[in-house]
Amino acid sequence: MKVCVVGASGKLGQYLVRHALDRGYEVVGVCRERSVPKLAAYADRITIVPGPTNDPEVIRTAVAGCDGVLTVLVPWGVQQYSSGTAQAVLDHAEPHARLVFSCGWHIRRDDGDRYTRRLRAGVRIADVLGRLVRAVEIRDQEEAARRIFASDRRWTVVRGSDLEEGESQGLPVWSRHVGDPILAGNLTRRVDFALFMVEALTDEMLLREAPAIVGRLSPSAVNPLRRS
Repeated sequence: MKVCVVGASGKLGQYLVRHALDRGYEVVGVCRERSVPKLAAYADRITIVPGPTNDPEVIRTAVAGCDGVLTVLVPWGVQQYSSGTAQAVLDHAEPHARLVFSCGWHIRRDDGDRYTRRLRAGVRIADVLGRLVRAVEIRDQEEAARRIFASDRRWTVVRGSDLEEGESQGLPVWSRHVGDPILAGNLTRRVDFALFMVEALTDEMLLREAPAIVGRLSPSAVNPLRRS
């Protein structure tokens, strides 16, 4: 399998590269030119396409011939980075390709998602502050998700909890809806978020799903009847 990792130089992206290589996949990585040195450890094992991930021509080049595309949707800046990246992948990935995108729990799939007041307030504050300093555009990530959900492509949107570093705990557990008691632990190892995304490439049960995930050893996952 040939796989493209869009946003390969970040923490999550590098874990995606590692997991894909561990499975014997041929890997193409996309990242901004100034971030290419972050991929030095993989430089002789992957093809690197430098450039903005919301540039359609960069994405067209990178995804050519790929059977899967793993996209880290980051809401950087105020230039529609997330929606531009998602649209470029939707437009230019091969017709048969499995498309797996990352985002957070704040992305609503449908009315089954239930959010605490604390989470809603946190998202609102982050959105306002991010736009004030022109660093983050959460609403654009929401727009990116809307475009993906409306697409007839072979997509999966993986919605992550809070993340931490550490050794792998194994494949996270998931629910179709934010607010499920099994997710109450609200913590996932970043390496396992990446693991779930790579596994989704070949899991047809996740086709056109937006799984909300949590670490498999979090208290709520171990004992889903008890909120942590």
